[in-house]
Amino acid sequence: MLDHWLTSFEGASVRTLDAGEYLFRRNDKVEMAFLVREGKVLLRRALKDGGLLTLHTAKAGDLVAEASLFADHYHCDAVTDRSTKVSGIPKAKILENFGNGSSGKHLSVRALERTTKELQALRTRIEIMRLRKVTDRLDAYLELNGPPEEGGWVHVADWIGVTPAALYRELAKRRRDDQA
Repeated sequence: MLDHWLTSFEGASVRTLDAGEYLFRRNDKVEMAFLVREGKVLLRRALKDGGLLTLHTAKAGDLVAEASLFADHYHCDAVTDRSTKVSGIPKAKILENFGNGSSGKHLSVRALERTTKELQALRTRIEIMRLRKVTDRLDAYLELNGPPEEGGWVHVADWIGVTPAALYRELAKRRRDDQA
């Protein structure tokens, strides 16, 4: 798929971003697809406690926030931590390229949409599991997904990579703290 990204961006202008500059912000309308040419772009979401959760780091040759091609608005911020070069093309153009198999490789847009959403969810899960404390993992999960349906806490424990017992201890602690 990488080759297709590259051919889709042939002739696209290159934009240089300084360290700390935003490519886009959460809730901006998705109108463009971006390819990192040099450097890297961090996809981050601010958490309620003021912390930042890095959902993905796009490096040279990577499409930035590929799941956003199927969304109306971005779900995170894209920021650089060093001088970075990106190319941009209209979102509609890249989706059209996939739909007509212009590079000789036909890839269904629906299959691409499903794959990018799965990739986005997997990256998010990995970044949450990298957090050290159960409380931080749970906060990040709840921030993104909200509380589960009744009986679903055991699945939350699995998703954030902790034992059910550890999660239930954290939930009990939160209930005690709320009552105090």
